[in-house]
Amino acid sequence: MEWMLMALVSAGLLGVYDLAKKLAARDNAVPMVLFATACVATAIWGPLLVIQHLAGDAFPIEFLKVEPLTWTDHGKLLAKSVLVGASWTLALFALKHLPLSIAAPIRSTSPVWTIAIAIGVLGERPTWMQWVGIAIVIASFWRFSTLGKSEGIRFTTDRWVGCMLLATLLGALSSIYDKYLLQSGGYSPATVQAWFTIYMLPVMTPLALHWWIHQRGRDDSTPGVPAEGLSPVDNVEKESQNENWARSIEPEPARGTIDARSTSKFEFHAAVWCISPLLLAADMVYFTAMANPDAMVSVISTLRRCSVVIALVLGASRLGELNLRRKAICVAGILFGAAMILLGN
Repeated sequence: MEWMLMALVSAGLLGVYDLAKKLAARDNAVPMVLFATACVATAIWGPLLVIQHLAGDAFPIEFLKVEPLTWTDHGKLLAKSVLVGASWTLALFALKHLPLSIAAPIRSTSPVWTIAIAIGVLGERPTWMQWVGIAIVIASFWRFSTLGKSEGIRFTTDRWVGCMLLATLLGALSSIYDKYLLQSGGYSPATVQAWFTIYMLPVMTPLALHWWIHQRGRDDSTPGVPAEGLSPVDNVEKESQNENWARSIEPEPARGTIDARSTSKFEFHAAVWCISPLLLAADMVYFTAMANPDAMVSVISTLRRCSVVIALVLGASRLGELNLRRKAICVAGILFGAAMILLGN
């Protein structure tokens, strides 16, 4: 079906988008990466909205036409921006501190939560084959937890794993809300994307302002500054002792992670520019697929999260991450479970 093919195209774009986010967040302040991403997206859709307003019905690109909205409609799309903004923030903080080959598969479990929500909220009932698929996905996720432990990441206590899980749950809620907006609400894909994108800018601004006021330029690990009451020579010796002690009690960080203190600077490099165009393209294809009356949110969500395959390959080639062969087996399990969910329909 056409909408299934669109979901797979969206998955491919999402895989590259995940890599762009990872590269943008390395040694960069997450609030400013999110704010810059929102600025770039607004710079794309803002002029299009102005041109449409001036051109009216003469606007030539049909699939980019945005419908007029009431204040109630704007409130609904603002609510989507708040929901997605929370999910993005948690996910990017987690992605900053986790290997891509760990973070992306956690995110790929989103269809399981989407189906669970659909059962509880929409009254959907999975078939026996879908239940088997869900069990396989969960088992593969558990296997990922054991691999993560071997890299110094404990799934039961690592706060970044918790952030990614919460972000995934919010993403599943967003998928259910997308179905409501695009099918029951009757909004066009361009309308949802345009105003959701515009509203992301005010949603991301408070966190960026907080970083700008309280954290910009702060670096508690700056060497060479004598501690109070110590001479420079004594201070160097004390710093050396502290570093040796810290190394003796802290586990070796997983390959692909970064120093958690890298939050005091921001550089607008190439990866930041790429995030919004990739996401806008992936979401436009996704919204178009979801708007199809025959489209099923559980199937689209499952197919879309096959982006984990691209993330795994890129994690190997660009980031030099570890345990990729064993992670590939887990990814195969997730994809097999996803196929079971898909065939169960």
